[in-house]
Amino acid sequence: MLDVMPRKSNTARTQTELGFIAEVARLAGSHTKPGKALALGIGDDCALLRPPRGQVVAITTDFSLEGRHFLRAVHPPESVGHRALARGLSDLAAMGATPLAAFLSLALPPRVMQTAWPEKFLAGLLALAREHRVPLAGGDTAQSPDNNILVDIVLVGAVPEKISLLRSGARAGDKLYVSGSLGGAAAELAVLLQSPKKFSRLHQAASGHPHLYPQPRLTLGKSLLRRATACIDISDGLSTDLAHLCQRSSVRAVVNTATLPIAPTANLKQALHGGEDYELLFTAPASQRIPKKIAGVAITCIGEILPKKKSAPPCQLRDAAGKLSPLAAEGYEHFA
Repeated sequence: MLDVMPRKSNTARTQTELGFIAEVARLAGSHTKPGKALALGIGDDCALLRPPRGQVVAITTDFSLEGRHFLRAVHPPESVGHRALARGLSDLAAMGATPLAAFLSLALPPRVMQTAWPEKFLAGLLALAREHRVPLAGGDTAQSPDNNILVDIVLVGAVPEKISLLRSGARAGDKLYVSGSLGGAAAELAVLLQSPKKFSRLHQAASGHPHLYPQPRLTLGKSLLRRATACIDISDGLSTDLAHLCQRSSVRAVVNTATLPIAPTANLKQALHGGEDYELLFTAPASQRIPKKIAGVAITCIGEILPKKKSAPPCQLRDAAGKLSPLAAEGYEHFA
């Protein structure tokens, strides 16, 4: 991971909107300059992008709201920045897309503007952006209407036309796979909420911290373009995201509990419903050879896709003895 921690700043420099925008440009540095995909970056009314020939544009947006997605007193600001960008990058990964540019809109309370929080937040975001060569091409700033921080990230990517990964491509007879391990993010969050001081000095991305510093599977997603029939990232929990995939593909799925790659720190419930693992859940024909590792990431076959049936739940669990039980979508859902 690149070290992009900012030098110690004079807080007066970031008290105004113009000063903060100048600080963003300074921290982003040469990464915002025009290049192959970015024709025009920070500094004008719009950014100008140049998608590669023969590719279509993929766009995703994600909120990160204080009190809902992070707690200022618990999450290091670098982690908040990293996670805000990682959420969108994971969406691009699930479609096999290559990032072209990121756009950041940030609403901050006046008191926060006078602290080091904004710079540290940007340090975490830009470290991940540089790792994946994603230029910060623009955005917006505003004063928050209350004492909470609001972050909105827009990611623009490109994917070869007609072969992008979709949720709707799974077919009966396909095998069901997942990358990495499951439940680690939920398990780390539980520890973080109990003992936030243990993580207060974790200012840079480090392996083994799937909640604070999740790793988007961009290279894996591109590798799946001609292998997978359907794909989704696990942001709301395996049970909920699998239900989304089955609904879009008009199929049902059976998951084998014996083969689930549960993180060493997690339990079965966290692996099934925890969410924020940002791993890729995908399907592929039974005839397709799927390696045990792709782009350095472990791949596990966890079940199969079956024809939709009115008398059967859309998702089921199969235990070691072969007994089937319904797998309810108990992951995260707003307004539930």
